[in-house]
Amino acid sequence: MPPLEPGNIRIVPLGGVEEIGRNMTAIEFGDDIIVVDCGFQFRDGDTPGIDYILPNTKYLEDRAQKIRGIFITHGHLDHIGGIPYIIDRIGYPIIYTRRLTSVMIRKRQEEFPHLKPLDIKEVEAEETVRAGEFKVRFFEVTHTIPDAMGIIIETPFGLMVFTGDLKLDHVDGVPTQAEEEEFAFFKDKKVLFLAADSTNCERPGFSIPESTVKKNMDEIIATAPGRLIVGTFSSQLERLMRIIEQAERVGRKILVEGRSMKVNIEIVKHLGLLKVNENVFIGPEQLTSIPDNKILILATGAQGDEFAALMRIAVKTHKHVKIKKGDTVVLSSSIVPGNERAVQKLKDNLSRQGARIIHREQMDIHSSGHANRDETFWIHQKINPRFFMPLHGYHYMLRVHADIAKACGRSEDEIVVPDNGAVIEIQDEGQKIVRLKENAPNSLRMVDGFAIGEMQEVVIRDRTVLSAEGMFVIIATVNSRTGKLRKSPDIISRGFVYLRESQDLLQQTRIIVKKTIEDTTHGQQPVNFDYVKNNVTDAVARFLFEKTNKRPIVIPVVLVV
Repeated sequence: MPPLEPGNIRIVPLGGVEEIGRNMTAIEFGDDIIVVDCGFQFRDGDTPGIDYILPNTKYLEDRAQKIRGIFITHGHLDHIGGIPYIIDRIGYPIIYTRRLTSVMIRKRQEEFPHLKPLDIKEVEAEETVRAGEFKVRFFEVTHTIPDAMGIIIETPFGLMVFTGDLKLDHVDGVPTQAEEEEFAFFKDKKVLFLAADSTNCERPGFSIPESTVKKNMDEIIATAPGRLIVGTFSSQLERLMRIIEQAERVGRKILVEGRSMKVNIEIVKHLGLLKVNENVFIGPEQLTSIPDNKILILATGAQGDEFAALMRIAVKTHKHVKIKKGDTVVLSSSIVPGNERAVQKLKDNLSRQGARIIHREQMDIHSSGHANRDETFWIHQKINPRFFMPLHGYHYMLRVHADIAKACGRSEDEIVVPDNGAVIEIQDEGQKIVRLKENAPNSLRMVDGFAIGEMQEVVIRDRTVLSAEGMFVIIATVNSRTGKLRKSPDIISRGFVYLRESQDLLQQTRIIVKKTIEDTTHGQQPVNFDYVKNNVTDAVARFLFEKTNKRPIVIPVVLVV
């Protein structure tokens, strides 16, 4: 990696530009580095058994002495979730963020008592702080959680703007006066660089405003004839607060089910963001003593998560809540790609027990926290940057966002569409932006139980094969002197075939194992048993594929006696 030339600004997206999640970007100028966000990504189908996927921070670890601070845009896990796994590796820099986000970070940090206390400085919109030679200020943005903010970095060549996740509050496609006033800051300002949210920019028009969702949810809460069960993300704090306030207004008591939701509601109550009477909340033991039309249950698990509260209710394993005829279930969330089957199973189980289900395809009861195409266009026009880099999304989303930037007047050479680990520089005192041919380390960093690191590809591949094809274990006892089997091999299979119904296959496999071992050991003295095991693996794998069209992991165990 070439050293940073004086006067150049380096931007390194460490995560969040090839996926939804693990958002983290480093900005380097002179002898100083600041970092925007530090999130994780939930595992996907390509990473079986993994807990979380982290940004690769090797670039920062090698330059930890230059890091002057981490600036967190808001409290969602794809922006704060990586902190406990990364902070010690990069020297415990100061974290700058707004109050709600700081409390959420501290609360999560309680689960990691072995780490040092975090140094968190709370900031507010329009406040300016100094981090090394950087001067950084903030501006409010609309998202699905309070205290979301964008970040403005002052440089000698102009402002660098990172929006974080955002949408616009609007009425029929006209941004509100509050949005106009917030973005008026950029009028007549020299904005050198913009990095902005790409998640929903391919969707036409404007997103559904949260006010529309609130109006529909208020009506449902007021008019639902029986018990009302609302499933949503525990991170949708703005919506959760509005639901709780409306429930209090119409006289419904609230049971909260789901650990993360309980924690987040306690946080907003503690901070005074949610002001309701404490007796509006009830415990599960009070359900039977309150009329059904006076009950509202808030539950996690609208994505069909197996162990979340709503799915446990749906499959009748919840200790206290059982679905009954007359219940209304509101799924106030979008379906995360990959969860379609799980959500369908959830709806099937709920409706089979007599629940009436309302979801976003029937009524506007969910709105994304990310700007659609026309909102994104408006944001670009207001900020009007010299250079642009899309963030927060898959590569296709970033390309669509780049097209919007071009429609706003940016040329091809003023836009960089990055990959994780790309090294981008603004050079010649802010006159051009380039992507270097070198990359920062970008291999997958994973949290796997207690281990954190760059898991070898072979481990992931084996887990994938095990989940799809199963395993086939052969235990052979071999005479060390003659190289012949002492008895017929034992066979153990999991996830491949049902052994009791595959006796012919097993018998043929035993014959192949016996022949392969004895042919391989013939004439060897001493016997090379690693060579023997490799031959057994190849022969058995080839035979099983011919007979079943499956490729289980074949594990030979050779006992020498």
